Amino acid sequence: MSAAIPPLDLAWLLMETPGGTTHVGAMLLFQKPPGRRALVSQVVADYRSREPIRPFTYVPENLGAGMPHFEEAQTWDPHYHVQYLALPAGSSYDDLLRLVADLHEPMLDRDRPLWRCWVIDRVPGGRFAIYTKTHHSIIDGVSGLRRLYDGLSRSPDDAIPAPAFALPVPPPTSSAPPPAVRRLTDAVHGVLTQVAAVNQISRGAIRKALSAAFGTHVEGSLPFVAGRAPTNAPLQQARGFATLSLPLEEMHQIAHHYGATLNDVAAAVIDHGLHAYLRDTDQGYAHEFIAMCPVSLRDDGDTTVGTKVSAMFVRLGQPEAAMADRLAQVAHSVATAKKELGALSADAAMTYAVALVALAGAGASTHLDRVGHPACNLVISNVPGSNDIRYLNGARLTGIFPVSALAAAIGLNVTLSSYCDHMDFGFVANSAAISDVHALAEHTRAAYAQLKLADSRDGHHAEHG
Repeated sequence: MSAAIPPLDLAWLLMETPGGTTHVGAMLLFQKPPGRRALVSQVVADYRSREPIRPFTYVPENLGAGMPHFEEAQTWDPHYHVQYLALPAGSSYDDLLRLVADLHEPMLDRDRPLWRCWVIDRVPGGRFAIYTKTHHSIIDGVSGLRRLYDGLSRSPDDAIPAPAFALPVPPPTSSAPPPAVRRLTDAVHGVLTQVAAVNQISRGAIRKALSAAFGTHVEGSLPFVAGRAPTNAPLQQARGFATLSLPLEEMHQIAHHYGATLNDVAAAVIDHGLHAYLRDTDQGYAHEFIAMCPVSLRDDGDTTVGTKVSAMFVRLGQPEAAMADRLAQVAHSVATAKKELGALSADAAMTYAVALVALAGAGASTHLDRVGHPACNLVISNVPGSNDIRYLNGARLTGIFPVSALAAAIGLNVTLSSYCDHMDFGFVANSAAISDVHALAEHTRAAYAQLKLADSRDGHHAEHG
């Protein structure tokens, strides 16, 4: 069976290079219960016994010519797609992160289904991990994380559920093909809405580009107006990966106190941490960063295949701003960009994403991104998580850290997701731009501590003012 590749999903395939890979993934960390020595080998054996289900059977065909489409692979190699690894004795948590970074580096083999999974045993502290990666052309962050959660249990007593790659996809609303007239009508409507979307987007884009060229301060969503920061160094294959967890309810309280959102708090501490890291490594950047913030276009419960996403390009805080001021600056920028994106139709929002990914990919393939304005300086994404404790074969899930993509000369991606009472951050960096991503994560932790201190002082003054 073959399936057409939608434009945005095709763009992820066409723009991919060995240095700019477009797969997304996650590292799941589990705490073993006592006395279960065979627990991990049981998970591996069970996963290898499962049959993958679409889109985890898809192989891309005719990407360079003809009609690009997905074909279903007739066979799969369970030992290739589900691998078992064990850390050597004496290994540290940092060794696990280095291993995940190494596994995340190479492109997925396009002659096989576009996903892989590694079960990693002997993680310090009586733990094990699962690292999985899937090509962005068959899944996005929101639907991908939902499937990972659906592949876990809510009880430690349950057996091993079907993993993400073997979970059935919801059936289409109608299996009967539409009549020829209906197909023609849909095709014409699609062309007209795409043209209208391009017109809707292009007017604002041209206005902003002209304003930026003349040095005018512009607001809203700001693609391709960013300065060239250290994070925009040419992408190499080497990756760095680091994690960070922050208390979720405390982040909510700080956001509420400042009239901001949880996303604003996360973006502000990442922004502050990145400026501090670059100053500490003699790479100080004297301008505001512009971050791409993906926006899911999925309705609640939508687990269909493919990518349904648009994006905002948000101006972050001033380089030397204190944390409270930085949060206010970020909150203003996000609100302005969100209002602008919200004014677009759904067709325009998707077309916006397709056009930007295509432009960024063209810039990377022709190296124009090395002389012109990059699309942005970094990516910050918040993927919805879960409030419920999850288990796998009796082992408790203690953290789930996104491991996302780097492409088009954007050398830093920080994706976060909430789980139970904490927010888990996954930092993926181009090692040519950020040589010590663990230090960047610690600078982000320090930035949060500064914001927490400012919040407590402001709260104290408000109570006694």
